[in-house]
Amino acid sequence: MKGLLLLDMRFGLGGRRQLSGVISPPVLFGSHTLSLTPAASFLLPPFRIRSFCARPPSRSCPKPQSQMTEAETYTFGPYKIHQTEVFRSTPYSYAMVNLRPVVPGHVLICPKREVKRFVDLTADEVCDLWLTAKEVGGHLEDYHKASSLTFTIQDGPQAGQTVSHVHIHVLPRRSGDFTKNDDIYDEIDSKEKEMKEKLDLDKERKDRTPDEMAQEAEAYRRLFS
Repeated sequence: MKGLLLLDMRFGLGGRRQLSGVISPPVLFGSHTLSLTPAASFLLPPFRIRSFCARPPSRSCPKPQSQMTEAETYTFGPYKIHQTEVFRSTPYSYAMVNLRPVVPGHVLICPKREVKRFVDLTADEVCDLWLTAKEVGGHLEDYHKASSLTFTIQDGPQAGQTVSHVHIHVLPRRSGDFTKNDDIYDEIDSKEKEMKEKLDLDKERKDRTPDEMAQEAEAYRRLFS
């Protein structure tokens, strides 16, 4: 059995605690590693032993891998997203082109599960979401010959979130694209509201047709092949 700890504690000479037993595998005791063999024993100073804990396994985020299939469906809050608008899919996240982009290459990274607030994501979802944003951002910065990236989340209505589904805005940036850099956040707020109005009313998309968005998504999809 992994992490098995068999101990025999008793008072030895001079009132010092004597410990013997078997530890398999070795465990941490403070800053020291204990590795006892059968019948091995040693003396500990007279202090209280609170716990012995096995060394925890290391955790690392899984590398995002494409999981797109023809049968897969995507939702963005209460709205259905057509697969042709999605260009990257991982175990927990997907990336889609934007209905109303602020700058060329402005895309959204969303968790597949419908989650309203960032704090409600699981650790695996957070890890995958940001790894996907990092990967997508790097490719789009090169593709659009940009020199920087803006990553932003509007987490809750007072932060400007209009669609109740966590999403990261990824925007490739160039020198001079905004006179004042912070103006981009006002522009994101404006486009976010326009996007919700379009999705709610299902009006004709005058500046971004479904075909245009599908062509953009296909171009981005090739970056990951």
